[in-house]
Amino acid sequence: MSSDLIEKQETHVSEQLTDGETTGASTEVSTGAATEATEGTSETAAAADAAARPSKVQRLEHEGDIAADYLEELLDIADLDGDLDMDVEGDRASVQIGGADLSQLVGRNGEVLEALQELTRLAVYRETGERSRLMLDIDGHRAQQRERLVALAETSIAEVRASGESVSLEPMSAFERKVVHDAVAAAGLTSESEGAEPKRHVVILPA
Repeated sequence: MSSDLIEKQETHVSEQLTDGETTGASTEVSTGAATEATEGTSETAAAADAAARPSKVQRLEHEGDIAADYLEELLDIADLDGDLDMDVEGDRASVQIGGADLSQLVGRNGEVLEALQELTRLAVYRETGERSRLMLDIDGHRAQQRERLVALAETSIAEVRASGESVSLEPMSAFERKVVHDAVAAAGLTSESEGAEPKRHVVILPA
């Protein structure tokens, strides 16, 4: 009798252990499947976010669109006609305005143009929440300015090479200094900006 009872108890315990192992295995499988499903969902969501996030070029093109809308309103207010052309140059958006007579929007030494550019950048910032480096050109002023500055840089570079001494240029705007720095770097020399606005200027250094 006691032997039969022991055998029944052992059988009962064995069944309990077997059931426990099966339940544990099922739990592990369920947990693993749930984890994989969660990871898969996270990866899918990340991929979707990446696909939805605009590229750098798209962001710059969007800046150009915002700037163009803002500038069109200004032209309407000023009762001026102008053709707007938007582009992406390097790491910044650019907008060019051409027309019959837009000299008043350029101003003396480009002062009005610089002010309009800053206002346009602020308009972009207001819409996007991101600082803009957008470049505005009106009536080809910056293109002409770039040609003049490159010629000045080339003359100064030749002077530095001939004398072996540094040459300081006249005070310039940030745009003008950038053009000169690029020309100096292309010639294989180095340059740096010195001084404080509005007297900040470029110094070209000997090799």
